[in-house]
Amino acid sequence: GPGAMNTPVGPAPTVRRVRAGDHAAWLPLWRGYQAFYAMDIPDSTSAVTWQRFLDPAERMHAAVAELDGMVVGIAHFTEHRTTGSPVDVIYLQDLFTAEAARGRGVGRALVEHVYAHARAMGSGRVHWLTNRDNTEAQRLYDTLAERSPFMQYRKVF
Repeated sequence: GPGAMNTPVGPAPTVRRVRAGDHAAWLPLWRGYQAFYAMDIPDSTSAVTWQRFLDPAERMHAAVAELDGMVVGIAHFTEHRTTGSPVDVIYLQDLFTAEAARGRGVGRALVEHVYAHARAMGSGRVHWLTNRDNTEAQRLYDTLAERSPFMQYRKVF
């Protein structure tokens, strides 16, 4: 996602699983993510997504990063089956850092949180996509993972 930089300055962010009381801090970041990618997700869909994050039976998760006691970043990720492994893998779907907090290691800390979740569940892989033009985020991602040779195709219904 946007705002992922390489050289943190100042105290490291803390990352934790999202809680019900985080909604007011999460929503502007979620809207910022959508604006960055020129998406317009209906509020009703965002409400369903938020409830899924809070449901322990769901395999969809959200984490928040905090700096100075404020939520400044979000990561959304989903556990899913794959034909190539008996163990579920994780798709890191959304990653976003508030503009004012960029360059402080928030993106890296969020990705590392997802890695820790994957290790704890015995998963063999975390994967994600980014926009071809999002070179700022790619500078971080290139230090955290291998770039896949695959291209994504999609058909929207």
